Amino acid sequence: MRIHKICLSAAILAAVLMAGGCGGKAAGTAGTTASAETAEVAGTTAGVPDHSETPGAQSTSAAPGAQSTSAAPGGQNTSAAPGGQVASENETVSPKNVVEAGMVPVYGTEIKDGVYPIKVDSSSSMFRITSCQLMVKDGVMSAVMATSGTGYLKLFMGTGEEAAQASEADCIPYVETADGAYTYAVPVEALDMGIDCSAFSKKKEKWYDRELVFRADSLPAEAFADGKIATAESLKLEDGVYTCEVRLDGGSGRAAVESPATLRVENKNVTATIVWGSANYDYMKVDGEKYGLATTEGNSTFEIPVTGFDWRMPVIADTIAMSQPHEIEYTLTFDSATLKPVD
Repeated sequence: MRIHKICLSAAILAAVLMAGGCGGKAAGTAGTTASAETAEVAGTTAGVPDHSETPGAQSTSAAPGAQSTSAAPGGQNTSAAPGGQVASENETVSPKNVVEAGMVPVYGTEIKDGVYPIKVDSSSSMFRITSCQLMVKDGVMSAVMATSGTGYLKLFMGTGEEAAQASEADCIPYVETADGAYTYAVPVEALDMGIDCSAFSKKKEKWYDRELVFRADSLPAEAFADGKIATAESLKLEDGVYTCEVRLDGGSGRAAVESPATLRVENKNVTATIVWGSANYDYMKVDGEKYGLATTEGNSTFEIPVTGFDWRMPVIADTIAMSQPHEIEYTLTFDSATLKPVD
């Protein structure tokens, strides 16, 4: 009798898993040996950057086309995903898209071969990427990313509806690291572009739609192919003072800087004077270097280096407008086509 019960349980489990798409198998096994790339992300706990001016605000956002959230009985929020799956009541979804204004897709041919740590934004608070290694070889990009939890057995690079119809070979199983983290080796079509990624829930046995953005602005300037980022040298800028249109992205979208900005070129080094739309910032950071206020009069003003033109240059600005100082991540894009010398 016990043998018959075991066989019956196994049959039921197999039938349930088959309904999950991608062959329905529970992808990945505990104790699987991680690859060399996976080992590099093991044990990393750094979270996805928060781009909101409000401390503790979620950095997640709803994928394009996702249905708006509604209150379920008891005040729990649910969200219907494409294909009819229902997201967890604990999931946080923001009304804005993961792809930020000003983002332009960056393809593998625009990045030098190598392995780089990269930040990844996710549309779901339940699917947070804590660390990621980007691999670039001959114009083809892939990544090994670690998630904050262990609730997903496998991934599919597409929608949940497509995943339910896909074969097992098209699914990406998890690989468990020595410290118990789940990692997934995924192809990356482009950076700064929304990429569909569905995750199969271990608990719910359903596919959930996600959107990921691999952030080009988290790569060092030297990672980009020659000519991708314009410099004073490549632009043949002579020493002197210039003006240049500058675009600010990131944060909550409410902050602003004066444009055009004033630039000073000296020995192929470029320094920009950045004037914010308020007096609420007390320092900025570029490449980890801290820069204090250039003047104590008027709106917050800083003199910072320009690491390149025509790319989203990452910067940090510390705001004192809240109850406690708070560092916020932004990008500045200096448009080389608008450079004008000042007589």
